[in-house]
Amino acid sequence: MAIRVLAFGIAKDILGATQITVKLPPNATVKMLRQTLLKRYPRLLDLRAIAIAVNNEYARDEQVLSPQDEVALIPPVSGG
Repeated sequence: MAIRVLAFGIAKDILGATQITVKLPPNATVKMLRQTLLKRYPRLLDLRAIAIAVNNEYARDEQVLSPQDEVALIPPVSGG
């Protein structure tokens, strides 16, 4: 299945786009998506942490994805 992933902040710079499509097997989980992204974009490992949101809510690794989900990579935020 194809999952559309939106990227924000430094994650957008690492991916080189604001949106990418990732191919995953049916019933893939957030953890599988995270592993695929880290393998494809190893610079993501440089980030302290990166959250994954599915349909506007932070997702747990065991959450199963569907092609209709809106998935977003949310990098750490610093402020001042």
